[in-house]
Amino acid sequence: MVVRSVMLLVFVLASVAGYSQQQDSIQAKAVSVPTTKKKTSRPDIPGSIVVELGLNFKNGVVPPDFQKGFWGSRTLNIYYQYQIRILKSRFSFTPGIGLSLERWKFTNNYTLTNSPVPDGVYAGTYALVPANSLYPGVTINRSQLINNYIEMPLELRYDTAPEDIARSINLAFGARFGILYDSFTKIDFSEGGEDKSIKNKQNHGMNTLRYGLYGRIGVGGFGIFSYVNMSPMFQDNKGPIQTSMNSVTIGISVNGF
Repeated sequence: MVVRSVMLLVFVLASVAGYSQQQDSIQAKAVSVPTTKKKTSRPDIPGSIVVELGLNFKNGVVPPDFQKGFWGSRTLNIYYQYQIRILKSRFSFTPGIGLSLERWKFTNNYTLTNSPVPDGVYAGTYALVPANSLYPGVTINRSQLINNYIEMPLELRYDTAPEDIARSINLAFGARFGILYDSFTKIDFSEGGEDKSIKNKQNHGMNTLRYGLYGRIGVGGFGIFSYVNMSPMFQDNKGPIQTSMNSVTIGISVNGF
């Protein structure tokens, strides 16, 4: 799934880069007077690739059975961003697009499943239950919830040295808007001496749209960031005990200029 997601991002970035280069070529042909190219510390490419690795933390009213692991609950973000300097100031506006690959590891080996009503028809809500109750007779090794988003970050950035951002101290604050394109639970278990996995692909009551605020501080291409989801993880009355929990992600970022 990660490979497919990265391939999707590469396709999007290639299309954007190709369009940018085509526009640059058209503009260059329209100029009849030759110009001297100014040397800068940045490679002459449109935009940059930002990679973030962060740890996920629960926030808000959390169901008691939503017990997550520390390192196993993490997010990998891969964004293409294009920095637009505001006049000749130290501020810039930076839109982007990319993928946010989020996972939660349950330390109690619980998993999400549909909650039935008394007549046996599913009520459209989801509960956290022991994975052994769904797959009896096996040894549960790991249980995870994976959510993957197409996401658009929009940020206002400040650089102490905008002419040389590779060595500049930078501060950024912005918002991110995401669309859930893939969601599933994954259970790793042992049976008959063999290691096996089961994936259950459905949205499990997750919000299709999400949005939040984030901030980042760094030097050159390295920084630390924090992201707070403002939207609930689950749809109204769809999650375990009708939860309205959300999440916070804290981690490191690398910007490839």
